[in-house]
Amino acid sequence: MNIIKFIESFTNEGVMQSKSSRRESFSQFGQLGKNLALASIPFGLASLTSSAYAADISPTPSTPTGALQLALTLEYLENEYYQMGLDSGVIPPLENLGRDLKVFQQIAAHESDHVAFLITALGGTASANFVAKPTFDFTVGGLFDPFNDYPTFLALAQAFEDTGVRAYKGQAANLKSAPDLLTAALQIHSVEARHASEVRRLRGQKGWIIGNDRGGLPIQAQASYDGEQNTTQGGYNTAALFGVGAGTEAFDEPLTTQQTVTIANLFIV
Repeated sequence: MNIIKFIESFTNEGVMQSKSSRRESFSQFGQLGKNLALASIPFGLASLTSSAYAADISPTPSTPTGALQLALTLEYLENEYYQMGLDSGVIPPLENLGRDLKVFQQIAAHESDHVAFLITALGGTASANFVAKPTFDFTVGGLFDPFNDYPTFLALAQAFEDTGVRAYKGQAANLKSAPDLLTAALQIHSVEARHASEVRRLRGQKGWIIGNDRGGLPIQAQASYDGEQNTTQGGYNTAALFGVGAGTEAFDEPLTTQQTVTIANLFIV
């Protein structure tokens, strides 16, 4: 299923039922999406080429409703991922004196709350704007093993959280005409940023992105971090006063809708 077509169908026609086979879905995966991987695990991603994963890109509704629908899809993804992680037992219960497990239990509770809130904001499950949860495959056809290998689980968690923070920021312009919804989205955005920081620290990374450093993930994940090296904000070059490092760390860059859905599309079947 192409997530952009999936989201477009919410605006005027309700939820589109997928008729794509797994093979057809995988043929639509974008280059950006397939780039999420863990360097220390031999996933065999080197054999994948961009031509085999050419995305079918079309415009996404730039409206408050469209922004919330995209946000809900991302929250569905995170909520299911963390719940499956907790259910699988992959999170070591005694890691860091049990801190890791407590962190993910709390993050999972937050994501569940976000899902419930966004469904309500869209008018409830009976509303024409309601977004049904897609079917997710977090193994991506066997390339990943997040529920049997904790480092892989952490790596994907970091990728999801770093992407989610930038994705919420990218939807701010689509919510300007609905101040109450913009306020709510910014409240969720700040919590997602805390999630990202905490997960990065669990992986031994700093709690924030430095330039376009992908935080220990392989070079294939670079597209999720590109743009973060920007030092010009509002026409002002922050590096001139603070240096490149501080200038990039002090500002976070948005992801466009297209970039966001291409990443998420990898995990939707």
